Amino acid sequence: MTSFRRNTLRDVADRAGVSYQTVSRVINHHPYVAEETRVRVLDAIAALGYQPNKVAQSLAGRRSQTLAVITFGMDYYGPAQMVINIEHAAKAAGYDLIFANIAQPNSDSIRAAMARLGRWQVDGMILITPVPGIDYEDIAGQQPHTPLVLMDAPLGSTTPSVVVDQGYGGRLVTQHLIDLGHHALCEISGPLDWFGAVARHQSWLDTLHEAGLKPGLSIEGDWTALGGYHAARRLLDSGAPFTGLVVGNDQMALGALRAMHERGLRIPEDVSVVGFDDIPEACCFEPPLTTVRQDFDSLGRQGITYLVERIEAPDTPVAQRVIYPELVVRASTAPPRPS
Repeated sequence: MTSFRRNTLRDVADRAGVSYQTVSRVINHHPYVAEETRVRVLDAIAALGYQPNKVAQSLAGRRSQTLAVITFGMDYYGPAQMVINIEHAAKAAGYDLIFANIAQPNSDSIRAAMARLGRWQVDGMILITPVPGIDYEDIAGQQPHTPLVLMDAPLGSTTPSVVVDQGYGGRLVTQHLIDLGHHALCEISGPLDWFGAVARHQSWLDTLHEAGLKPGLSIEGDWTALGGYHAARRLLDSGAPFTGLVVGNDQMALGALRAMHERGLRIPEDVSVVGFDDIPEACCFEPPLTTVRQDFDSLGRQGITYLVERIEAPDTPVAQRVIYPELVVRASTAPPRPS
């Protein structure tokens, strides 16, 4: 009589060409595993039919109590904070979390990530892919029985989503400078192939137009402090006049402050500067930065709450739930000096 030997974790490790500790990390959803390695391990698991307990339970007809997150841009503050707070909220709701950080935010890479994570029989998915040109309704049809919620989607999206109103935040900082008496405002925007950057940039334009003011020069940045530094140098080299500078996020504002300090400009005596995000270090900039605070904790909680509602009650109405950011005024802004 031939006995059946169940594949083991070491079998998976041998097939994937990794250590069994690495397989364990993948199975336990450890975030710090290279995406290429994670894919090899998942492929080996699928090929061998290896079933960790969670998968075995789900195949037996029960929920896996596991959620998946597909994200892009984990190197940046916003997406990283979303994932951190989603994980906290998921654990509080009794769910484990697995995720994939895709290198290219397009429909094909999202579908591939969904297929890989779908092998774990996840109960629901969250997508953090803050760029245009993706047909989310078509993507959702790939796994019609897996509830999906978007985060960092454009305002007004008809796909189930939870978002921060980025345009409202951009209006807050622009109006703050106008209310202080600034009439010459320039901008360092975020990369304009991100929903959030476009919304903040457009609200800067709209708020100035509504105040009867002509927008100053706008230079596109890349979200990084070094990018903000170089963008500010270009702005200063252009000779464009401005007493107020709206920067698309706090990291770029840090670089912009450095560039202006190097040119002998005083903040806020010569130029008032505002950022966006309220990163923990913003209060320690020189000077402390006026910015917009995004409530990432609420975003994570509401995203998980909505996804769990859709899991437990599939007829939950499709909606976009909107969170409004708040202005945080610090020492980097003041009325312009009398001319």
